[in-house]
Amino acid sequence: MLSIAGTDPTGGAGIQADLKSIAANGGYGMAVITALVAQNTRGVTAVHTPPVQFLRQQLDAVSSDVQIDAVKIGMLGDLHVIEEVRSWLQVTRPPLVVLDPVMVATSGDRLLMASAEQALRDLVPLVDLVTPNVPELAALLQEGPAEDWAEAIQQGRRLSEQSGVTVLVKGGHFTGADCPDVLVNVHGMLAGSVLEFASARVATKNTHGTGCSLSSAMATVQAQTGDWAESLRRVKDWLDDSLTHADSLEVGGGNGPIHHFHRLFSDRAPQGADFTRSLWESITPIRSEIFQLPFIVALGDGTLKLADFDYYLGQDALYLRTYSRVLARLSALAPTDEEQRFWANSAQVCLDVEADLHRSWLGGHAQPVQGPVTKRYLDHLMATSGQGSYAVAIAAALPCFWLYADVSERMHAAYLADGSGKEHPYAAWLETYINEPFAETTRRAIAFTDAAAVAASPRERLNMRAAFEQSAQYESDFFDAARRYVRV
Repeated sequence: MLSIAGTDPTGGAGIQADLKSIAANGGYGMAVITALVAQNTRGVTAVHTPPVQFLRQQLDAVSSDVQIDAVKIGMLGDLHVIEEVRSWLQVTRPPLVVLDPVMVATSGDRLLMASAEQALRDLVPLVDLVTPNVPELAALLQEGPAEDWAEAIQQGRRLSEQSGVTVLVKGGHFTGADCPDVLVNVHGMLAGSVLEFASARVATKNTHGTGCSLSSAMATVQAQTGDWAESLRRVKDWLDDSLTHADSLEVGGGNGPIHHFHRLFSDRAPQGADFTRSLWESITPIRSEIFQLPFIVALGDGTLKLADFDYYLGQDALYLRTYSRVLARLSALAPTDEEQRFWANSAQVCLDVEADLHRSWLGGHAQPVQGPVTKRYLDHLMATSGQGSYAVAIAAALPCFWLYADVSERMHAAYLADGSGKEHPYAAWLETYINEPFAETTRRAIAFTDAAAVAASPRERLNMRAAFEQSAQYESDFFDAARRYVRV
């Protein structure tokens, strides 16, 4: 992953933030310097731009030796720098380019000379994704800044129409409880789509370098997934976590940086019950997301269309058949007789539930076809359990128990509190997961995960956390596979 950007000697923005962001999201970071910036958490005091010939020497040195999977472009500074980067892009043609058009700070300060603005606009069609803040979006269009979120989305549409690239419209500039982001693409694979991802706004002043970090993370994750929507979902989850824990860094007296590596450092302490509690807390945004899904809302109040429920059960039946193999693998890896018996019995229960409940619901229906979300989830579980680490495999399997128990308990409680006396059309499904035997099974699975965390190495606990969080997101996707993204 190559970042082409300016510096920040305090480490919160620019190249330094890019390298942290790339590493935190699983990439190997490289850097070409466009400008040397004297700045701290309070502001910029001076900028030195090296000779443009030296910029090209840096670019050529990297690209002549290293295979570049993705490029993130940040601060370019002046007309000559932009033209040199444009020339290099046209010759090298990297497979993926993300442009963070550093033109206007959130404060409104201009960061790019007026003579270079048109050159930057001309650079946009050469990239794959552009990530402007609200003032920069307006500057790229030569319009006034959007006054509200709806107008910002429309500006994103116009920029995508003009440039032919995907635009990430960011909602951080606005006030409010939510901080949405939208992917807009008028052309290409996402043609005509506007995919919105909402998350709660994090109450912190320490947001220095958020734009740099977001764009470099998007380049890194997109090189892995090839799916802009999936990439943004993963990056927002990581970025929200980094913002949530930004205050703990205590860097500088102004607007400090985000905590890029919180997930790495936070794994040093939690063990035992503290570890699983930290896992549960780490997926708070995902759990909130689940209960806002149209599928879950309609399933809870009984208004879900039968065809939608049939699709879900068909996928669940396919899921449980393979999930039983994952649990059987856990039985083979388990270190104690008690755990071996527990996972072996759980594997059999999966098959029994699939036979007794799902076939009774799906009787007479055609054999369901495995959907893409189901496939990705099962591929993840099979790959994790096949790596030979009991601790990581158990963490990957746990969300299926824990989230099902949580969702069923909440929906069942709402059903009982309804008091209308009407029969719930999906009561049989609710009763399957709300009974005490399933609750006890979930508690035991959590306890075994705690024990595995105590015995695991720090690296394994880090991998446990990643496996758990990935499975949790797949659970959310699975609950509403047909309508997993809000469309505007």
